[in-house]
Amino acid sequence: MTSAHRTSLSVNLNKVALVRNTRHLGIPGVTRAATLCLQAGANGITVHPRPDERHIRAGDVRELSVLMRAWPDREFNIEGNPYQNLMDFVRELRPHQCTFVPDSEGQFTSDHGWDLPSEAQRLAPLIAEAQALGVRVSLFMDADARSMAAAKVVGADRVELYTEPFAAAWGSVQQEAQLARFALAAQAALDVGLGVNAGHDLNRDNLTTFLKRVPGVQEVSIGHALIADALEMGYAATIRDYLRCIDEAFAASRYDSPT
Repeated sequence: MTSAHRTSLSVNLNKVALVRNTRHLGIPGVTRAATLCLQAGANGITVHPRPDERHIRAGDVRELSVLMRAWPDREFNIEGNPYQNLMDFVRELRPHQCTFVPDSEGQFTSDHGWDLPSEAQRLAPLIAEAQALGVRVSLFMDADARSMAAAKVVGADRVELYTEPFAAAWGSVQQEAQLARFALAAQAALDVGLGVNAGHDLNRDNLTTFLKRVPGVQEVSIGHALIADALEMGYAATIRDYLRCIDEAFAASRYDSPT
C-alpha cells in the first residue's frame, strides 16, 4: 500500500552529462535538460558528481544550484560518497538533500548500500555536519529491514532503497519475493521514523507496481531509463508519463482504501 503523500519524481541528469562529455560542443546542456524537466512537472533534480567527472562536472553542480533558486518548490539532491568529494558540494551549495552513497572512486555504477553499523562511526559526524547546514541526509541502503534501525541511530533523515534487485527480477518468478522484501524494508524504515526514497533501474514498466506495494516512498530518483525514454519521446512527454505512473499508483491506493 502506498503512503498518503504522493511520491516525488527527481530526475537524475548524469546521462545527459555523459553524452555532452563525448564532444567539446557543450550539448546536450545539463541545465537546459533540468529546465525542461522542471517545466514538465518534475519535482526535483539529482546529480552524482563523481571525482573523475565522467559525467556531471563540478561546474554543472554549481550551475544547477543557481538554476534551482528559480524553482523554490522543487528540490536539488546531490549524491556521492561523503569520504570523497560530496561534502565539498554540501558545504558550498547546501542542497535540499544529499544522498550518501558508498561507491569507490572508479566504480561503474552504484550497486550496494552502506554496511551498518560498521560504518556508523565515520558516517555520524558527516551526517551531523550536513544537517547543521540545513541539508537533509539520505543513506543509500540495500533493502534489508534489519539495517533500518542502524540507519536511524547513525542520524540519517531518510534512506534510499537500492532498487536494482527488484528491477532485475521484474517479470520473473522472483518479482513477488523482491516486492515483499522491499515492502518490509520500507516499513521497517517508517517504523523507526525514517523517510523512504528509492532508486536505481526504476522505469515506466515497473514504477507503478513498486509504488503500489512499497509503503511510504517519498521520492524516486530516476535517470538512465528516463533519459533513454527522453531520447525517443522528448523530455516533456517523458516526464508526464513518469508522473502518470506515480499517479496511477496513488489512484489505485485510494481506490483500494476502505471508506
